[in-house]
Amino acid sequence: MTADLHAAESHGRTRRWAIVGLLFAASLINYLDRATISVALPLIGHDLHLGPETKGVLLSAFFWSYALMQVPIGWTADRVNLRWLYAGAFALWSISQGLTGFAGTLGILIFFRVVLGIGESIYLPGGTKIVSVLFEPAERGFPCGIFDFGTRMGLVLGGMTIPWLLVHLGWRVAFRLVGFAGLLWLVPWLLATPRHIGQRPDDQAATPILHKALRLMRNRNLVGICLGFFCFDYYWYLLVNWLPDYLVTVRHFTILGAGFFSALPFLVFGVSEPVGGWLADRLIQRGWDETRTRKGIVTVAFLTGLLLIPASRVASASAAVALIAGGSLVGLATGNLLVILQCCAPSREVGLWTGFENLFGNIAGVLAPVITGLLIARTGSYAPGFMLAALTLIAGLLCYWFIVGKLDVTNPG
Repeated sequence: MTADLHAAESHGRTRRWAIVGLLFAASLINYLDRATISVALPLIGHDLHLGPETKGVLLSAFFWSYALMQVPIGWTADRVNLRWLYAGAFALWSISQGLTGFAGTLGILIFFRVVLGIGESIYLPGGTKIVSVLFEPAERGFPCGIFDFGTRMGLVLGGMTIPWLLVHLGWRVAFRLVGFAGLLWLVPWLLATPRHIGQRPDDQAATPILHKALRLMRNRNLVGICLGFFCFDYYWYLLVNWLPDYLVTVRHFTILGAGFFSALPFLVFGVSEPVGGWLADRLIQRGWDETRTRKGIVTVAFLTGLLLIPASRVASASAAVALIAGGSLVGLATGNLLVILQCCAPSREVGLWTGFENLFGNIAGVLAPVITGLLIARTGSYAPGFMLAALTLIAGLLCYWFIVGKLDVTNPG
């Protein structure tokens, strides 16, 4: 039995699920913070006189630092006490979100978005590493789906509350309130978590990060995972960054209406995450093949993303929202994508592998807003951007089936 599984047994079941619940809450706050700017974008664009291309750059700025931090934060998550690493990063991102409300120029807005990206970089490598420590491989699909479900619920909550704050208090007060209030999460985190989460420093091989990085870049499974996750995140970040603006500018919803109707696809995406993970866990426990089951659910999920193509072309605004919601069943893949990585990565390198995966995913986060903005500016339509995002999912399926090999449930150390 690996050291991680010994650690899992040392934590009571109630405490383990309490930690998953806190990871869910942190993920919710994470996405509430990062997506506030998407809902507020029409107002910020009006105040600062931003065109589509400049909006794309502003939306992209978060991902400059977020993507670059993934490998260093993943390497760190494998080596240090995650109780304090996660708490420190959480405090940084909450403070930067609150300070965004004081920004008076585009340059200052971009600066605080970059700092936000540094803090929020802990979310996926840290959360994935904690789940891998606390749960055995066959049990990880559901908790992975649960903690990442929080990201989508952050968008749902944001769609319900941020528009009201924007209309009644203005975008500056909205950023301050959302950011500084999030710091309250640190209280239950420090009360509920044990003194140490993760592996001890003496459990770690002393291999330098650069040497590890060069070695991992030649690993076929990691290459396939990174390319596949790039395609998944390109689709996701198009929705996160452009859906509210699309509903206002193309479908002519009010800010309040756009917030509400953008919340529906995000809710579908979020609910699908633990459902897809739970379904795979149950089928595998009944004797189904791990590789075919998880990749099969990913396939079904990714194919639903093709609904984004007709969504951009139908005349009815309600039909467009319904099709986008159907395309959000892509969320069924999420928990399984995280477990695919955990099955392929050595247990001592789960954080580092997740860092590489999320690095590539968030390169897509850098590109999707900018490319979509350019396509809108050149064509005057969202349809080409929506089609490109949907077709990237098909490329992602090819990566998971033909580059990533058979899943190793022993998760060797």
